[in-house]
Amino acid sequence: MLKKIPVSQVRLGMHLHALEGAWIDHPFWKTKFIIRDREDLAKLKASGLTGVWIDVAKGLDVAEPKDELARPKSAGNQVAMARSPEPAMPAASAASASAPAAPPPVSRSLQEELSQAAGLWKDSRAQVTSMFNEARMGKAVDAEQCMPLVNDIADSVYRNPGALVSLARLKTQDDYTYMHSVATCALMVALGRELKFSEAECRVAGMAGLLHDLGKAMMPLEVLNKPGKLTDDEFAVMRAHPLRGHEMLSEGRGVGTEVLDVVLHHHERMDGTGYPHRLPADDISLLARMGAVCDVYDAITSNRPYKAGWDPGESIARMASWKGHFDPSVFQAFVRSLGIYPTGSLVKLQSGKLAVVVEQNPASLVSPTVKAFFSTKSQMPMTPQLLDLATSTDKIIGRENPAVWGFKHLDELWAGDALVKK
Repeated sequence: MLKKIPVSQVRLGMHLHALEGAWIDHPFWKTKFIIRDREDLAKLKASGLTGVWIDVAKGLDVAEPKDELARPKSAGNQVAMARSPEPAMPAASAASASAPAAPPPVSRSLQEELSQAAGLWKDSRAQVTSMFNEARMGKAVDAEQCMPLVNDIADSVYRNPGALVSLARLKTQDDYTYMHSVATCALMVALGRELKFSEAECRVAGMAGLLHDLGKAMMPLEVLNKPGKLTDDEFAVMRAHPLRGHEMLSEGRGVGTEVLDVVLHHHERMDGTGYPHRLPADDISLLARMGAVCDVYDAITSNRPYKAGWDPGESIARMASWKGHFDPSVFQAFVRSLGIYPTGSLVKLQSGKLAVVVEQNPASLVSPTVKAFFSTKSQMPMTPQLLDLATSTDKIIGRENPAVWGFKHLDELWAGDALVKK
């Protein structure tokens, strides 16, 4: 039974069915879930929302407990039962759940992590190319052999979420088919972190990203590598890659149902117009919704045989305008994971300087660290100047299109030596 109550009466163990207000006004990536953590309860009460709908058949009612913040002993089974209808986080394997938790990787600055990320990028190229070649020859893929690479990618993202994700965008046209998988793996891990997944759950998301496009190994090379726009018939052939990938991986070892679902459904859309099954939104899993966002972002920001990649900031803006394509809550979390102005974006400052975004500021998405290098007032280059906009009097007033300005060296400005090592 549904019941509307004021936010002040919400307590741990309740099943939130809906939140009054727009999704952007509340701090959660979903609206139907059991509220179990004190931190989530505090966020809800501080959000400014006035009311919520609870489902007392799936969680606690408004009866006052002795201790409002004590987790009800009977809520555990209700939590497990209530989560299944909703897009749920991937379950960790029994082995990872029983093993002692490893200490999380130590955080690093972007510049510190870029060098190691460049080496990882180079090593992963050989591994993923081999995986695609074996799949093309009809060999079954053993996902367990992919796990070390997923772990290395996840560790890099945990040390600094922007390093490998930003470096991965700079893949060459010839590398795209293979390295798109590595990039999507890193993006999925970063998005999982933003959605408060556990480390084990982030690695499941990363595995899904690494394998999501393996069906392209079964596509005709003349279609896969065509330098121009595909014909309708060729596009119909390419639309079969989710089904082929799902079939192939179902025959291998170590691929969980959550990963298989992303392989099959990362091209589904929230408005039901996606493929291969035109699923309605309620039937698209959380991981598949994440895969849809990460797959598209890397595709449109990468250089392809038939087009140059879009600027990261421009790509975020365009994706935000595609109504019915993505889950709004997942997309909002994706933006938070990258930044409103992702690393490598060209921006204009209030002072008239043009700058490239170098690193994100977790405390303020609109105040990243940038490197100013050009004055629009004098129309002349200037000595590059690093500015932390969180402490500077200058600020971003908008995005700029690098193609309009003709700048060819933006990546060298933020990536430095890592670009050479990559």
